[in-house]
Amino acid sequence: MLFAIVVLFLTVVLSGFLVKVFPPANSKWLKLALAFSGAYLFTITIIHLLPDVLLSNSDPHAVGYWVLAGFFLQLVLELFSHGVEHGHIHTHQHENDNTVPFLLLGSLFVHSFLEGSILVDHGTAHGHHDDGDNNFYTVLLGVALHHVPAAFALMSVLLSRIGDFRKAFLWLLIFAVGAPLGIIVSNYMLAEAPNGALYTALTGLVAGNFLHISTTILFETSPDHHFNRNKLVATLLGLGLALMSNIAH
Repeated sequence: MLFAIVVLFLTVVLSGFLVKVFPPANSKWLKLALAFSGAYLFTITIIHLLPDVLLSNSDPHAVGYWVLAGFFLQLVLELFSHGVEHGHIHTHQHENDNTVPFLLLGSLFVHSFLEGSILVDHGTAHGHHDDGDNNFYTVLLGVALHHVPAAFALMSVLLSRIGDFRKAFLWLLIFAVGAPLGIIVSNYMLAEAPNGALYTALTGLVAGNFLHISTTILFETSPDHHFNRNKLVATLLGLGLALMSNIAH
C-alpha cells in the first residue's frame, strides 16, 4: 500500500516539472503518451478489472449498473475539468488572469481519488498473495501512466492562469494527493470485506471511468480516422504491455 501511495504521488509531482522541459504548445510527445496510456487502460479494464469484479460478485448484473454510473460520472466530471485528465490543455481563455480553477481541481481530485480507491492490497488484508495482488501492480501501473499526461496538462493550465511556477505547483498537489487518499481510505474500509458491495461499487465506477477516458483518448488521437504511424505504434505498445501483464499471471 505504501509503495502505491509513494509511486502515484511522485508520478504527479515529477510530471508537473515536465512543463519546464516540454513547452505545452509542443504536444507531439503528449499525444503519443496518451495513445500508449489509453490503450493500456482500455486493455486492463477489459482483461483485469471487469473479470475480477464480475467473478467475485454474487450478483454480476449489479456490476453493469456501476460501470454505467462510472462512465457517465466521468462525463459529468469533464464538464468541470474540460478534459484535462485526457491531455486537453486550454491555456488561452484565462491566460495570466491569476485565478485558481477550483472546479477543475475538484473534479480531478474526485477522479484521482476514485482511481486510487480500487488499489486494494488483498495480500495485506489476508496475509497471502494471489492473482488479485498481481492485478494490483498492473492497475497501479495503468493509473501512474494515465497520471503523467494528466499532471502535465493540469500544470500547464495552472501555470498559464497563475503565472508563477511555485504557486501553480502547490495547487497541483491537490491532484497529487487524490489517489493516495483513495488508497488509504479504501484499504481501511475494505480490509474486512475486500470483495463486498463497496468493492463492487468502486471497481465498477472506475471501470466505467477508465472505459470513458481510454476510448476518448483513442478516438481523439486519431481524428477523422487519419492514419498516424507513430500513434498506432504507441497504441500497440500500450496494448502489448497490458497483455503481457496477463501472461505474467
